[in-house]
Amino acid sequence: MHSARQLYCHLACSMALTGLALVQGCAGKSTPGPPPAPVATLTMKYKPTTLTQEYPAQLEASNTVEIRPQVGGILYRQDAIEGTKVSRGQTLFEIDPQPYQAALLQAQATLAQANAQQAETVRDLARARSLTAIDALSQRELDAAVAAHDSSLAQVKGAEAAVKTAQLNLGYTKVSAPIEGMMSRASIRVGGVVTAYTTLLTTVYQSDPMYANFSIGEQPLLQLQRELGRPVSQLNASQRQFHVRLADGTEYELPARLDFVDAAVDLRTDTLAVRVSVPNPKQFLRAGQYVRVVVSTRERPNALLLPQRAVQVLQDKNFVWVVDRQGKAEPRDVKMGPQLGTEWLVEQGLSPGDVVVVDGTQKLKAGVPVQAQPLPETALASAEPHAP
Repeated sequence: MHSARQLYCHLACSMALTGLALVQGCAGKSTPGPPPAPVATLTMKYKPTTLTQEYPAQLEASNTVEIRPQVGGILYRQDAIEGTKVSRGQTLFEIDPQPYQAALLQAQATLAQANAQQAETVRDLARARSLTAIDALSQRELDAAVAAHDSSLAQVKGAEAAVKTAQLNLGYTKVSAPIEGMMSRASIRVGGVVTAYTTLLTTVYQSDPMYANFSIGEQPLLQLQRELGRPVSQLNASQRQFHVRLADGTEYELPARLDFVDAAVDLRTDTLAVRVSVPNPKQFLRAGQYVRVVVSTRERPNALLLPQRAVQVLQDKNFVWVVDRQGKAEPRDVKMGPQLGTEWLVEQGLSPGDVVVVDGTQKLKAGVPVQAQPLPETALASAEPHAP
């Protein structure tokens, strides 16, 4: 009995020791963690950069002409197509010419009658002078012949003027483009009644070049002139200081030229009106479009630039993810300057050699190991603008 109890205790102790050994063995093994997350990174380095300022602007045709008829009548034909380019002198519309053709014929007939009467008075005056020379005709009768002759000359001139007016009116039935440009929508359709000098037929926009109108506030104007080192009005086209950025963020291919700077600041808005001229040979730009005028200010030889998508915003503060020497991601507060296209100028917080995460930031946490993969230069060049 005693030996059986000793055997039971021995077995129980053995099982307990075996379980403890198993637990200790399991506790000694560590579960492998997830592999480091791959992220696209950019190593910061200095590069020369031209700083710019942008101003919202609206495009305007360099010349706009409202097409109105000089004679009234029924609109007979539309010769030009709406929305297409027209040349100077090209016929756009035709007004029914028949009434004006009849008026011209009538004026020509009146002129022929006046010429006949004038020829008769010339003969009468010649006879009167010959008879007066031999005292066969009184001086009074000679004066009457002279007056009739002068009156017939005046009637001829009046009839000639009437013919000229009828010819002009007949020519005005063809409404032509006074400038080269783009024809807008027709306001009157064929068959409609038009009134001379009143009815608006269409509008022609001279779209090469285009004007970009914008305004600069008084304080930004002073800052801009300090950075440029000279007044805005002294910039010239050879310096190519102005560029146009379209609504989709792309830069227009041709540089702009300063065309106009107002002589005084508008007291109502406290701004100075400025206008640049933009070449538009391919008719790519349209009047009324909203663009941004980019003004080059100064050169910064040692600038640090980041893609805009690499910068995060949290409670009005900017920060980026940086890969430290241990290969771990850490957030870092940065102070950003102006945006330059798809990039952002770094004012404070980064130094040359810092490795910044550009893509893959959504899966990062402080202290998490990452697998840094340098971002190719082609990826930077083809990146689309992205507002942080």
